[in-house]
Amino acid sequence: MRIGILTSGGDTPGMNSVIRAAFIQCQNLNHELIGFKHGWKGLINNITQEIPIDIIDQKDQGGTLLGSARFNPLNITDHMSKIKNTLENNNIDCIIAIGGDDTLGVANALHQNNIPIIGVPKTIDNDLESTDYTFGFNTAVTTATNAIDQLKSTAKSHERIIVVQIMGRYSGWITLHSGIAGNAHVILIPEYPLKLNEIYHLIQRRYNDKNKWAIIVVSEAYEIPDDEKSNHNITQEKDEYGHIQLEKLEIAKKIATKIKQDLGFDTRSVTLGHTQRGGSPSSFDRVLSTQFGLFAIKLAHESKFGTMTSLKGSKIISVKLKDAISKLKKVDLESWAQAKEIMMI
Repeated sequence: MRIGILTSGGDTPGMNSVIRAAFIQCQNLNHELIGFKHGWKGLINNITQEIPIDIIDQKDQGGTLLGSARFNPLNITDHMSKIKNTLENNNIDCIIAIGGDDTLGVANALHQNNIPIIGVPKTIDNDLESTDYTFGFNTAVTTATNAIDQLKSTAKSHERIIVVQIMGRYSGWITLHSGIAGNAHVILIPEYPLKLNEIYHLIQRRYNDKNKWAIIVVSEAYEIPDDEKSNHNITQEKDEYGHIQLEKLEIAKKIATKIKQDLGFDTRSVTLGHTQRGGSPSSFDRVLSTQFGLFAIKLAHESKFGTMTSLKGSKIISVKLKDAISKLKKVDLESWAQAKEIMMI
């Protein structure tokens, strides 16, 4: 078989590990692996790249050697014929698509049009329902936790509140886990928003205990329930998949401003931004992405198209693409209850 592989959407630590494992497994099963540059754009425009043999020694490198892009091929006129021409011109028998919910949504649409395709879930957001974890999440949590630890020293030194804005789009998993790991004093996620008076109560109680500093972590998609001005502007510019750029909403800055105005405490905001999705993958993500890469090629070898690799417990299994994209995985009530206990709400 000649198997094509591409990485699409935001870069995520572990992408190269998937490519590496897929390359090795193709050698094991006498298949050939061909890369497509810049995600779906490469498939539409027939931009290929040979997978270098030294990929075997690049397991710890972040990013993706194939490049990535937020490009939706379904928006392109006559996209199906262009994709089929690319596959025919390169004698491709199957495509391995590494991406998040948007990428996998495209993969499912292509599968419905008889394109042989297999998905590999990657997203720092950990918001895919059909897998316990996506690779990249553990690295992002570790990076955010380290940032929280570092910000504590300046918060203590200057006796100020620091509001830290964390990625995750509409799922608060990174904020929740890094907030607990970093011992943040207030954790704000979109699934279970706290009102301003609840936030103020947590801060005031801490200050009354003579701790004149605090760390607040907030998801980029967070909205203050009792503040209409914090609501997202639906007219803001959107990407290829209809998503607004949440970082530009500056929710951490808005919350910091309100605390300073209403409570009078010295308050600053920090947006971690793309540092959360960069750098080398953690050991957990290296292992998981390797397992996904190996298994994806096995699925291709067995012609199990229209499926996605998934972690369930300690096992790597396959699930149907249509089920994988059926809904986003949001923070559950039990996980939120644990965060509330930490904050002593």
